[in-house]
Amino acid sequence: MTRGRMRGRSEPQPKAVQLLDASQPVPGAFDEMVDETGNARPAWAFFIEALERLGTDELARRFGRADQYLRDAGVYYRVYGRRGESEREWPLAHLPLLIAEDEWNGIASGLVERADLFEKIIADIYGEGRLVREGLIPPGLIARSPEFLRPMVGAKPAGGHFLHFCAFELGRDPSGRWRVLGDRTQAPSGAGFALENRVATTRALSDIYGDMEVHRLAGFFRGFRDALMAQAEPGSRAAILTPGPLNETYFEHAYIARYLGMMLLEGEDLTVSGGKLMVRTVSGLKPVGVLWRRLDAAFADPLEFKPESRIGTPGLAEALRCGSAVMVNALGSGILETRALLAFLPAIARALNGRDIALPSIPTWWCGNEEGFRHVRENLERMMVGPANSTRLAFEDEGITLSGADLDGEARDALLGRLEREGASFVAQEAATLSTTPVYVNGWLEPRPAMLRVYLARTTDGWTVMPGGFARIGYT
Repeated sequence: MTRGRMRGRSEPQPKAVQLLDASQPVPGAFDEMVDETGNARPAWAFFIEALERLGTDELARRFGRADQYLRDAGVYYRVYGRRGESEREWPLAHLPLLIAEDEWNGIASGLVERADLFEKIIADIYGEGRLVREGLIPPGLIARSPEFLRPMVGAKPAGGHFLHFCAFELGRDPSGRWRVLGDRTQAPSGAGFALENRVATTRALSDIYGDMEVHRLAGFFRGFRDALMAQAEPGSRAAILTPGPLNETYFEHAYIARYLGMMLLEGEDLTVSGGKLMVRTVSGLKPVGVLWRRLDAAFADPLEFKPESRIGTPGLAEALRCGSAVMVNALGSGILETRALLAFLPAIARALNGRDIALPSIPTWWCGNEEGFRHVRENLERMMVGPANSTRLAFEDEGITLSGADLDGEARDALLGRLEREGASFVAQEAATLSTTPVYVNGWLEPRPAMLRVYLARTTDGWTVMPGGFARIGYT
């Protein structure tokens, strides 16, 4: 959450307050709320003082009201486990992750640069192939990726852009520098939950947020909606394509569709007629000009991608090749999420932009060349090693990625042997120590690891960054 200057008051000086007394910074991690001396950082000082003035009982009452709002709104997410599926209430973090406006402006600028770079990369991958031809990306990394959709090679997207809505996973290293942990270009989720979180916490702390001039999110969504509607041909519709009610984030799909005033469709609601994408309605087939896709591209068309898919629309890929509709994001854009691509991003940025990327990724090495393999072998104890083509974060892939620090001698030797034989299939990243942000627990503030998912939307004015994001906080 970003905030500007507070109205009618000078910037408070950081000082220790009672709520901080039980907050013990985690060794080796950057603490978002307090500095090295234990005092509140400038962006947090007024907020913590305001919470202290409310008192424990009032805070509990207000946070209870925020929880009740989410329950009344029916905010949930679906969890799949050994006992089948279940719906769970959305876990609200009652305290925002505060970032000063000048720092946020630097983050936003770096992410816009990154989004522009990714647009160039995806256009090249499905276009002239310069990056592979000049050795900036190994050809096998593209060809073996399950996210590379060969039928879309040469297809120019309607509207001229492959990417319209992106998200980036950010985390701070122990020095306090922001790094990109992962890129979300397939069908980024969470923006609707971020909006509902903001509504809930604003209801609870409206007086404090008003004094802090917290930036609003409505303009971000309005600008994106207007840009989508502007791309639809006269008489055509704009819609959101969902995998259906069984998807874990279906609530968000329905909420965003309702909030933006767009149709919510499943694959079977669509058909292709005469090369045109159409929606079935009670008054007959109607054209769809813009489709915001919330399902993985490989499931979008069983004729050309996964034949077992039951949630796609036969002929959709051909309709897009014919320029029938604008797809958000283009089919095949998920390849930009490939973990190993981060290893080549610095050289790609210098080749395409003539400069280093402003907001760097987490340090990453592909084990398919001698230089990468040697570096990983010599520094394995501080590496996370996993599949090169994975699109998941290293610490969120259910144990598939291995931590070098956790391997004993025999396991270490076995892994190094695999890297030597099958290095092209592996990528290594520096083990990340996330910064911590406070959560409110029984009247006290306690630090928890956090990362921030930030969203960018292409509007009529170019890329616009959501003024805030979706803070993902670990609980113990």
